[in-house]
Order: sequence, then structure tokens, then C-alpha cells
Amino acid sequence: MWKKQKPKNKGISIFPIKINTLEKILIDKFEGNPDLKFSRYTVSNRNVVVFFIDYQIDMASIQQSLLQPLVEFDKNGKKLTNETLMNTIPVNSPSTSVDIEEILNGLLIGKVYIYIEDEKTAVDYIFAKKESRSLEKAETESIVLGPQISFTESLSKNMNIVRWLIKSPDLVLEEYKIGKVSPKDVRLVYMKSLANDDDVQTMRQRLKELDVDEVEDAIVLKQYLEDSQNNLFPQFDITERPDRFAYNITKGKLGVLVENSPSGFTAPATLFSFLESTEDLYMRWQAGSFLRILRFVAMFISILLTPTYVAALTYQYAIIPTQILISIGQSRVSVPFPPIFEALLLEFLLELLREAGARLPTKVGQTMGIVGGIVIGQAAVEAGLTSNILIIFVAMSALASFTTPSYLFGTTIRLIRFPLIILAAFFGLIGIVFGITFLIIHTLRLKSLGRPYLVPLYPLQIKDFNKVFFRTPFNHSSKRARSYRPKFIKRFSSKDADQIRDIDE
Repeated sequence: MWKKQKPKNKGISIFPIKINTLEKILIDKFEGNPDLKFSRYTVSNRNVVVFFIDYQIDMASIQQSLLQPLVEFDKNGKKLTNETLMNTIPVNSPSTSVDIEEILNGLLIGKVYIYIEDEKTAVDYIFAKKESRSLEKAETESIVLGPQISFTESLSKNMNIVRWLIKSPDLVLEEYKIGKVSPKDVRLVYMKSLANDDDVQTMRQRLKELDVDEVEDAIVLKQYLEDSQNNLFPQFDITERPDRFAYNITKGKLGVLVENSPSGFTAPATLFSFLESTEDLYMRWQAGSFLRILRFVAMFISILLTPTYVAALTYQYAIIPTQILISIGQSRVSVPFPPIFEALLLEFLLELLREAGARLPTKVGQTMGIVGGIVIGQAAVEAGLTSNILIIFVAMSALASFTTPSYLFGTTIRLIRFPLIILAAFFGLIGIVFGITFLIIHTLRLKSLGRPYLVPLYPLQIKDFNKVFFRTPFNHSSKRARSYRPKFIKRFSSKDADQIRDIDE
């Protein structure tokens, strides 16, 4: 999973070198790419070349801050050398490079190089032009109350948002480079006084030892770093919401941000953390607790409702009340297929509608999902392919899966439903029990950053129940969850909270 990188050999200097030779080497390295630009000058009787990759740099800034002062260097009466150049034009913290591989990598990240013929190094300036969209409303994890902004593809903007949300000198943002072919900046984010040292060390090791060509997004990096990749359950919590990201950091978790990724992820995570929402904090504790419990109930409804229908109609008729059984029988009079076929057919059609709605433009997708569901459902009943009652059950299962704040976890719940339906068709309720038992055993063995996946149920942490399964008033939540083993448990003094409450009363 993680391959330790071999130490890189230090590059050998190619300087001093003739400008014509340098240009030929760079052109060969970039396969004659026309984006590689060269500009030659004669300054203080010395030949100078300025080279960079077009579209990667801010031309207006280069012209004003670099090229114009370079052309007018003669007026200063100084001899042109690397040292005098860097002292005269000290913009953007110039440095020097000697290795051709270092220069190639610098060009790709928006550096501009100046080489004075016969000098032993080339001077580089950073004039990178990065395109990024402005801050927008979160779409995947939309909420009614609380902050509405989401992360963007700009790493600097994302770090700035996190800094504004967590205004503490204790916040650490460690820098890493991931990818050999296309390196990307990665930041490991945590609170030094809260994050568990073992968790920090484990994440550092995984980031340093990751040996891949490229990382497309934070979601891809998350899959590389997870404890196990051969299961459906996500082990790190991915989010596009800065407030959710910051909230997890202040609980003692670790966060990771990736360049060009509009999301970040936090670890360690548990099965129950995917059912939490920051919106629970913005409501009264009674409403927040109700919504959190509702999500737990919805998860079981989404997983078990359709398989139970199939099992009951296939084997266990006796568990269905007589009046309901008569209604089901009447609705299935014209259906020539067994329950498993109509259940899988409706579930498959629902997934098609869901996927089509996600790929179409927003307004068209919403209309297609509603109209398509009504038309196809009604047509399926009239054609005798399914029954009205099963359509109700499948619709309830779909609605229940939508209550999950995490999109990835909601997808996992939907996928679990299919093997349970098949087990229910072959073995009835015993098959469902077998499937659920297998899932429980599987999740008991899962870990997230080395931590148990079912904590606080296993190992049992009763004191954390009010932070996972429901909410209590803030003045009764003076401690952080012990499940993540933060260094500092107390959030505030409960005695102070009691005194404030007495004064208010």
C-alpha cells in the first residue's frame, strides 16, 4: 500500500553553459513545446536569457517587476552578476538553481529563470499565475443553518479559510509534496495541543512513504492512505465544508488539504461520524438530537426495508398482518415475477434515475428525477412489472439514504442493500441476519488511522454517547470525545458554565 521512496541523488550542475546549448537542452526536455518561451538581452555587455512557460506565469507582473528593471540595469552603473541582480531586483524572494531537473520542475510551477552567460547558477523568480474560482455555496453537503461557503481548488484560499475559523497559534499546517510525475502540495492540519501524537506520526509516515505518480484529488489521496482499501466503508471523513473540517480539527482529529481539490478529509473517523452534521450544533440540543437519531433510524430503514419485504413475501408470510397481506396480494395479482426480480428492477431503475439526475444540469436533473420517478413507477405498476406497495418501500429506502450528510457513506448504504436483497430472496430473514452479522464482524475489524471503527460502541465508551448518538446542552458538554484520544479532554470548566447559568436564572 505504501512504498518507501528511495533517496534522490543530488543533481549535478550544468552551469556554466552557453545560452544556445541551454536552450537546446530545455527544448529537447519539453519535446519542442511552443509554450516554452525564451527572451534574449544584452545587459552590461553580457548575454542574458529569460525563459519561462507561457500561461503559467503573470506576464503583466513580469514585464513591470522583472523585465523592465533588467533592461534598465545599465543605468545603475553596476556589473551584472547573479548577486547584483538579486540585490537590485529582489521581488518574490529570488533564489538560484544549478540542476536541470530542478529547473524543469520550477518551470512547471510558474518560475521565471534568468541566466547570465558564464555564471555558475541561474536565478529564479516565482511569478506563478493560478486560476481559481471564488468562494461559493456548498452543494454536496448543503445545510439550512450555519456557514454556507465551501472549499475551492485553491490551496492558499482553503488554508486561509481554516486559519480564519481556527484563530490559534497552536494550529499546525505541515507541508508535503505528493507525486513523482505531477507533484502536488499537500497540507497536514492539526492542533498541536489536541491531536494525538501517535495519530500525527502515523499520518506523517503514510504521507512520506506514499510513492505514486500523481494524486488527482483529496478523495483519491484518501483512498491511498486508508487502513484498508478492500471494503465499501470509507475510513476517512471527506468534506467540502470548511466549518465541518475545522470542527473535526478542534475535536483532536487530523485534516488533510490537497492542491486543486475542493474538499479535504479528516481522520480518524468512525462509522457514526458520517451521520453527524455541523447543523446539529446550530440548533437547540433537543432538535439536534432528534435529527441525529433520525439519521440512525434512516440508515437502518434504507438497509433493511426492501430486503425485509422480499424475505417476508418469499418465506415468512406469517410475520405480515392479515389485512396488509391481503393488500399486498391484491397489488401483486398481475405481477408475474418473484419479489426479488421486482425489487432489484426498481432498485436498479432508481439508481439509473439518481445517476442521470446527477449528470444533467441542475434544473433539468431535478425535473427529470421527479417526473421520471413518477412516470416510470406508474407505468411499471400498470404494466404489471411491480406492485404499488414495493414502490412505496423502495421510495422510503431512497429517501432514508438521502438523510446521510456524507455522500460517500450514503453510496455505501445503497450498495449494501443489493446483497441483502439477494440473501433475503434465497434464505429469508435468516439470510438478512447472516448479512447483518457479517457487516458487524467486518466493521469490528475495520480501523481508521489505527483506531477502532465502531468506537464508542466497541470498545465501549459510554461517556461519549452524548457526543455521538445524541446531543446534550453545551454547558453539559465540557469534555471532548475520549474516542479520538485527544491530549486535552476538557473544552471548558463545567463549574464556570454552572455559575453563568445561575447568574442568567
